[in-house]
Amino acid sequence: MRLFKESLNLFIRLERAQRVVRATDANHRAPLHIGVADGLAQPRLSQCLARWQAIAPEVPLELSEMRARELAAALCREEVDVGFSFGVPEDARIVQEPVWDYPLIALLPRGHELERQGALGLADLARFPMIVCHADHKPGVRRQIDALLAQCACAPSIAGEARTFMGCVTRIAAGLGVGVTDSGHAETLRRTDVSAVPLQGDLRLHTYVLYKHQRGGLPEAVQRFLTHTRSL
Repeated sequence: MRLFKESLNLFIRLERAQRVVRATDANHRAPLHIGVADGLAQPRLSQCLARWQAIAPEVPLELSEMRARELAAALCREEVDVGFSFGVPEDARIVQEPVWDYPLIALLPRGHELERQGALGLADLARFPMIVCHADHKPGVRRQIDALLAQCACAPSIAGEARTFMGCVTRIAAGLGVGVTDSGHAETLRRTDVSAVPLQGDLRLHTYVLYKHQRGGLPEAVQRFLTHTRSL
């Protein structure tokens, strides 16, 4: 009977050890699920992800693109671990932490009269009808741009609202209005029908990293990724 009990205890300890090993290996290999607001294509984001792959190859990344409101919902449901966005609707469950910014850039149809102006202010741009992002589809960037316009006491006429960044570019290139973006996205444009012109003043658009509050604290991999993102 004693031998049987000792054998049973040995098997129990072995099973526990195997569970620990399996859990450790699963945690070690589990990917980080990153949600990216659709249309976000800044070089800093790509650099952030590429450097993570270099320093932490044992924690792969899985990327999902989604609209801002979908990203907020996915974070709340813990379907993604971390998100990147210009901002999502306020939610007490979600932390929105600014991690980098780019200068604000004017976008003009090629041949627009403002191309010939040496120093371009936001107020100069706002004298013309503007193309902006729709608040329901791009709430963060619309909120930031509206705040910058208000800061400069500008009240432009809105000529159109686009659901995507490329929707804005298409309308501007067609001559339907002027617009703004950040210099990071301006770098991705290689078009002959749109001009990207710097604006005066320290006007910047901020990109946020998002994550959900966790009562027991964030998983180690998420903490490491956030530390990495803040160090860029």
